[in-house]
Amino acid sequence: MQPTEVRKLSDGANSTGVRAHNERLTMSTIQRYGQLPGSEISKLTGLSPQTVSNILRKLEGEGFLQRCEPNRGRVGKPSVPMALNPDGALSFGMKIGRRSADLLVMNLKGEVLGQRKTTFKYPMPVEIFSFLQNGIAELSANLSKEQRKRLCGIGIAAPTEIWSWTDVLGAPDDFKIWSRIDLQQELSLISDLPVFLENDATAACRAEHVFGRGREFTDYAYFFIGSFIGGGVVQNSSVTVGAKKNAGAFGSLRVTRLNGDEIALIDAASLYLLDAAIVQDGFDGSVLWRNPQDWSGFATQADHWIKHAAHALAHATRSIGSVLDFEAVLIDGAFPPGIRRQLVECTRSELLKLDLRGMLPPQPEEASIGANARAVGAACAPIYAQYLFP
Repeated sequence: MQPTEVRKLSDGANSTGVRAHNERLTMSTIQRYGQLPGSEISKLTGLSPQTVSNILRKLEGEGFLQRCEPNRGRVGKPSVPMALNPDGALSFGMKIGRRSADLLVMNLKGEVLGQRKTTFKYPMPVEIFSFLQNGIAELSANLSKEQRKRLCGIGIAAPTEIWSWTDVLGAPDDFKIWSRIDLQQELSLISDLPVFLENDATAACRAEHVFGRGREFTDYAYFFIGSFIGGGVVQNSSVTVGAKKNAGAFGSLRVTRLNGDEIALIDAASLYLLDAAIVQDGFDGSVLWRNPQDWSGFATQADHWIKHAAHALAHATRSIGSVLDFEAVLIDGAFPPGIRRQLVECTRSELLKLDLRGMLPPQPEEASIGANARAVGAACAPIYAQYLFP
């Protein structure tokens, strides 16, 4: 499939009782395909031309869509494509990681309008809530009055059981206070905006699906490598969260190390391992989190980590491909694009060394969003919950 192709969304209906559904379908179709005239939207959605015309007029009047330059040069009246109005809806997205937190404000087209970042040895609730409160105030101050009116919510991407693996993080026992905190309730005290919670790796998967290479595939698995590796699942062109909202918990997969030992993927392909190796060699491992786009100072440790992580990822890819018929496994993380490229290439090579009889394994592929994927995916949550289809 060519990178410019995208998968078609499900058809709509024409009854007046599902107008909200059809409005979402129309906006989602424009988001996926780009600016479109009404006639193309009608073909892609199955909605009647009159229904589409009415919806476009309504959404334009409400500020969600905007007119583009007419398509000229054809016989007859020029068609007028419609596009998403970037300022039609804005949202905050926050990633709570085990070593850093990011807060950004994003518009309807996925453009980041402002961002704040903080790093720490381990996250504690008081500093996380303070960072969010101050960050919202600072980012809001840089928006226009009209943009602030279009803010629709706060998305939070955080690890499931963030309090786990305290021994690896070197966190004290009081770090487990997270297990007793109702995150949504606490965050509702900071802002009147609605709050939407999502697993961090699932959020990263959603960002890739909406704004990255995910639109090239119908069914795929996704790895995001941060302090700990996590994942996501896309089936039938939709991000699958599962009944317990924990689909894609690939960190628990059993894999084989280079020495033949069996271990969980989370203990073979996570960045905390590289952090520990850098510290062991007498350097400051926090640079991984303070500047995730520059790994030039520890190439030797990075090469060693890539070799071992790729071996584990290949075993995980085989396991995943034996259960579901995925086209690809997209790989991303909090690292520079060059590291991602090396990791994917090495994973492909390692996969070919495995016994693949009886299966057609998914192809390891580079994702495209990068370190910001979790925060961008978090910001998607309020917008998709209210205006678009996932």
